[in-house]
Amino acid sequence: MAAAAALKELYPTVPTDISMIGVNQTKPEFKGDYTIVLFPFLKLLRQRPDALGKQLGDYLLANTGMFSDYAIVSGFLNLSIKDEYWVSFLKNNISDSHYGEKPQTGRRVMVEYSSPNTNKPLHFGHLRNIFLGAAMSEILKATGNEVIKANLINDRGIHICKSMIAWQRYANGATPESTGLKGDHLVGEYYVRFNDAYKKEVAKLIAEGNSEKNAEKEAPIMIDAQELLRKWEAGDLEVRRLWQTMNGWVYEGFDETYKRLGITFEKVYYESDTYLLGKEIVADGLRKGVLFRKEDGSVWVDLKADGLDEKLLLRGDGTSVYMTQDLGTAKLKYDDFNIDQSVYVIADEQNYHIQVLKLILKKLEEPCADGIYHLSYGMVELPSGRMKSREGTVVDADDMTNEMVRLAQEQTEQSGKTEGFQPGELGKLYETIGLGALKFYLLRVDPRKKMIFDPKESIDLHGFTATFIQYAHARICSILRKENISLAPVASPFPEFEQATELLPLEKEMILALEQYASILSDAADEFNPSSVCNYSFHLAQLFNTFYDAHSISKAETEEKKKLRILIIIMTASVLRHAMNLMGIRLPEKM
Repeated sequence: MAAAAALKELYPTVPTDISMIGVNQTKPEFKGDYTIVLFPFLKLLRQRPDALGKQLGDYLLANTGMFSDYAIVSGFLNLSIKDEYWVSFLKNNISDSHYGEKPQTGRRVMVEYSSPNTNKPLHFGHLRNIFLGAAMSEILKATGNEVIKANLINDRGIHICKSMIAWQRYANGATPESTGLKGDHLVGEYYVRFNDAYKKEVAKLIAEGNSEKNAEKEAPIMIDAQELLRKWEAGDLEVRRLWQTMNGWVYEGFDETYKRLGITFEKVYYESDTYLLGKEIVADGLRKGVLFRKEDGSVWVDLKADGLDEKLLLRGDGTSVYMTQDLGTAKLKYDDFNIDQSVYVIADEQNYHIQVLKLILKKLEEPCADGIYHLSYGMVELPSGRMKSREGTVVDADDMTNEMVRLAQEQTEQSGKTEGFQPGELGKLYETIGLGALKFYLLRVDPRKKMIFDPKESIDLHGFTATFIQYAHARICSILRKENISLAPVASPFPEFEQATELLPLEKEMILALEQYASILSDAADEFNPSSVCNYSFHLAQLFNTFYDAHSISKAETEEKKKLRILIIIMTASVLRHAMNLMGIRLPEKM
């Protein structure tokens, strides 16, 4: 960084930390391109703001060849960058489809996301998780990390047994083939059937004089489900066969949904494998005296000294709980890949759970504890309110995807923009627009915030949407087609181009915005926040529209200006494609 080098040269005996140097885009009301904040150095260097600003500004102008002017305003040094720098930046990066990426660091990160249960299909609530995990994986990869995308399948436990019991009672041998249903949808129906039957049995027991608490424990269908879980953990062959069959149906359904959404994983873990390792860790914790056993045989950890409470790790009957298998999975992930960081994409409802998981692993002196990071996100609701899977009020992920594609088709047809497309092309376009709208809307909000998803708003051509960005990209493609210029050139189409006249304000603003993409990516990785990439992309698309409406390209004032503007829009399209590709969103060349 030029400022860091200047400070080191001007004040060689005074240690300065590069992290102290704050550089921002200059506010529109002031002259300049970038602003250096001087305040952090005043006490350290024993200088007044104006004196330090003048010394630093004079040095940068004289020694870098990058700056044309500077101004000092109330403790801020505003720097103007030479037009030649911006033009050189364009020419050097015009054919770099990986602009913004960082070299490999050797750091290995696992991102765990999706993590569905095999008692129901993927529902709309899963989609924010899935898209966050996939986007963060790509952002981390682009910023120099080796990334392993992982999925932990919750394929065992009482919730799975609930679907199994209901299928045994009510299905009469129904299969995906006999019903025509996707396997995950079929199994999900029996999870809802279980809860319907359970509520009726509880109500009946209460009417017979039982307390609500006892009724919930003694409902026959719940007792059957718990017995099924005990048999499963004991390795009962018949129970295991049914479990494998029903899970197989669900996996086929999941795979179909993942494929349509463009979601992939490098590693899949199954809790039916990891829970046994979790039990071994618990047993080791007992031997070390870190954990303790209660009179009923259950195993606990005491976290009261850490400001928390006691946490159950193993039931009295020997069956495991979520925490048991999570301990095993955490260790297994670390042992398998020797990862530096293990990112859990899990809703903020589980903040306490992840806090406890990390704390227990630390107490057990497991090396995997230090690398655990919780990418916590707020829940998604629809305008109609919150979804509840056990009551059958969830919106299925497949149904929401179909609805988004339908809305894309409806909007495109109503706007009369279907000319020039073959039927097969239109189908692909509707899928691109619909899925793009769905992903962008769920990613554009800071993950830590709760959000409401409005399908129609998410696909608004004039709103804060992927559709708006896709249209800007298609507009650039149309311009370049008319000029017979490649959308992704292997080299600059104008290698001899030199800027002779001054850049106009919007020309400079466009190039400055493009140059900032690398820092946007870096910040998104550091903050685990894909929304900053979405916000940047939307701003860039807006800026392009403003630029194009103000300045003609095909009928530019001079040939020089035409070439400059073509270079600007080529790189704009490239950066938009790169950014949206990280989000899993395709940008069409025609709309």
